[in-house]
Amino acid sequence: MLVNSAMRDRVIKVIYSALDEINSEKGSEGKLIESEETSLMGPASSLDSFELVGLVLSLESKIAEEFGVAITLADEKAMSQRSSPFRTVATMADYIMHVIEECNRG
Repeated sequence: MLVNSAMRDRVIKVIYSALDEINSEKGSEGKLIESEETSLMGPASSLDSFELVGLVLSLESKIAEEFGVAITLADEKAMSQRSSPFRTVATMADYIMHVIEECNRG
């Protein structure tokens, strides 16, 4: 379990790095807070649809750099889930970990 905890911490750091990039382009209003509860989509989020797409693309690139695995986050599996994996930082981190584990299993 400690391995998964350390991996999750790395994933969270990657997400925060991508959020920092988005925040650098935003004005003083609407900056995203580095918290696992931060909403990434829906009425509670300050991200518009283009920023969400940019976040997903940035995360795919950063995950490849950090973990050495090429993943696709916005695929049919993600879009067909009853509850979107893109709701919050925490749900995004959990989904990224799941996708990485699937890739590593082959």
